[in-house]
Amino acid sequence: MAKPGLDAHWRGLITVSSALRDGGMEIIYGGNMTPAEVAKTALQEDVDVVGMSLLVPRYMRLVSETIQELKKCSKGDALVLLGGIIYDEDIPTLKEMGVAEVFGPGTPLAEIVEFTRRHAPSRPL
Repeated sequence: MAKPGLDAHWRGLITVSSALRDGGMEIIYGGNMTPAEVAKTALQEDVDVVGMSLLVPRYMRLVSETIQELKKCSKGDALVLLGGIIYDEDIPTLKEMGVAEVFGPGTPLAEIVEFTRRHAPSRPL
């Protein structure tokens, strides 16, 4: 879980991280990171999902850069989820970039947990 850029709004990210943890998932909380740092952490921690919270107007560029960095470091298969203030008209473009789902303010936490469970790459035990 990360906040690409310098966005200082962290409450939603903490809330969603806690819900996913309570849902049985291991959470790596990165806080504010550059797109390259998000990708490097995803590789180092061998994550299945990259969750990002965005409340900054330049989210399209940050998401694009993050996805490019994930592909560069062989983590392009990670499920990418977004939360925050995302304009509806940008969602189709974000999904074309590789975002699996966008969760706006007020999305029930159970919905986020269930989506993540259903769509995260499975690992052999």
